[in-house]
Amino acid sequence: MCGIVGVLGNHQVAPLLVEALKRLEYRGYDSAGIATLNEGRLDRRRAVGKLVNLSDLLVHEPLAGRAGIGHTRWATHGAATVANAHPHRAGGVAVVHNGIIENFRDLRAELIGLGYGFESETDTETVALLMQHQLSLGLAPAEATAAVLGRLHGAFALCFLFDGQDDLLICARKGSPLAIGHGDGEMFVGSDAIALAPMTDRITYLEEGDWAVITRAGAEIFDMANRRANRAMTRIQVDATRIEKAGYKHFMAKEIAEQPVVLADALKHYLGAGGLTLPHALDFTQVDRITLVACGTAHYACHVAKYWFESLAKLPCDIDIASEFRYRDAPLSPQSWAMFISQSGETADTLAALRHAKERVAKVVSVVNVATSSIARESDVALPILAGVEVGVASTKAFTCQLAVLALLALKAAQDRGTLTADQVATHLADFRLLPGLMNHALTLAGEIEALSEHLAGAQDVLFLGRGPMYPLALEGALKLKEISYIHAEGYASGELKHGPIALIDNRVPVIVLAPRDALFEKTVSNMQEVMARHGKVVLMSDKRGVAEAGAGCWQTLTLPEVPDLFAPMLYAIPAQLLAYHTAIAKGTDVDQPRNLAKSVTVE
Repeated sequence: MCGIVGVLGNHQVAPLLVEALKRLEYRGYDSAGIATLNEGRLDRRRAVGKLVNLSDLLVHEPLAGRAGIGHTRWATHGAATVANAHPHRAGGVAVVHNGIIENFRDLRAELIGLGYGFESETDTETVALLMQHQLSLGLAPAEATAAVLGRLHGAFALCFLFDGQDDLLICARKGSPLAIGHGDGEMFVGSDAIALAPMTDRITYLEEGDWAVITRAGAEIFDMANRRANRAMTRIQVDATRIEKAGYKHFMAKEIAEQPVVLADALKHYLGAGGLTLPHALDFTQVDRITLVACGTAHYACHVAKYWFESLAKLPCDIDIASEFRYRDAPLSPQSWAMFISQSGETADTLAALRHAKERVAKVVSVVNVATSSIARESDVALPILAGVEVGVASTKAFTCQLAVLALLALKAAQDRGTLTADQVATHLADFRLLPGLMNHALTLAGEIEALSEHLAGAQDVLFLGRGPMYPLALEGALKLKEISYIHAEGYASGELKHGPIALIDNRVPVIVLAPRDALFEKTVSNMQEVMARHGKVVLMSDKRGVAEAGAGCWQTLTLPEVPDLFAPMLYAIPAQLLAYHTAIAKGTDVDQPRNLAKSVTVE
């Protein structure tokens, strides 16, 4: 989940490295550091905490040089300390690393036996020392790299800088993403194109097992068998990688507000005058089962989609947490499809699950926000959600866009399988086109939600309740609240409350009830009354009719516009997000970069 960058430039690289790291800080912010070569000599600066601390250090202790590497860390091995911060250095080599070296203990013991000492608790230092040892045997940097990579087990993206070699970077990827940027007499390396966008729009993505020898003249790429490999250069849309708050206090606030616009863009992409315009390869007529796999918020999007696929298309659907999927070795039918949902398209557990399923199912489909990501490239069909760059660690617009694409897939499945008529599909699509306007209406609740959040900020525990597709929305609402406000929150299916969790209810526990006036409304209200009978502080989110029928006796109510049942999860996500956002503001926590988290989870 760390971010890495490398530059072979024509000017001083320290400012470029820091600027690129700012664009990668969503990947981790436990510590940061850079190393440069100045007159052939390696030097480095490292600081604990957010990148601003490294920037302050560089003011007082600047680094010169036109070649360098940088890193922003999400801690895996060892606490957030200067000694554990990257770049790690051993003799004449410095390295930055994203991922986990699984056999580092064996390598560490071997190196200690050879007389090498360790200064950190990290697995990465083992890589630096292993490289130093190979160089000490007389190998050239490229030869040493091939030898080192052959010893490493696990997932990694690596970038090396060598003493006395001011026109050389060597990088490698296995399981963690890495891109090479091409400039005019300059070359760049980054964890993703977002980091490199201010410097170049020409990108080469390394494939699994690739490593590259980079000079200012270009890159020589080798595959995992150390054979020369040709990898395509692509041009990225720089506008699509722009990162700015556009006047908002936080990225999360901006991204919540963008949802009507990005949803409209997604609908424009997937809907034409004649209806759905999904790829022809998506023919559900012979599919006997769908397996949906994801992590975190994307997993809750899958949970909602299960209701849609089964109710609309009568298509059996399993949902799996990606980190568990491979290890339970679920039987997969050769007539089934596996779908993988990931904002970044680089989520390590999800990518590993995709590779596990690929030879066991008829088709692999991915729903991603980055069309050039590893998950997209390794899928049979990749569907972009078109949410645009999402910087806030707590996912908002990506979640609703994931839901939108999954809803369209469920409608396509129903259309192909004949469980909905053409007129019924057309009615759903007409309703769908109205959803961005309803989302705009939901955003006007921000003032009411901000006032409510002043009270929620003092709570120790908060419960979220929902039935049907609103149950995974309850899970997602609870996740958002605990992610950024650090308040303990849980989501439950409303009917399950009386089977245990109702023991938590007292007059200090706010209970958020997500209850559009749908076919399950009366059941949800009955469960809500059970909470109120035990003095729980109920916040009812419903439409005008629902609030009129059941709002009496509630602590607070929030009135949303009426919405067709199919699209209620997307609409009700907005007040849940606003609730988490304003509660975090009231508590004074870091909304965009909450503690212990990172945006792109590239380690298992």
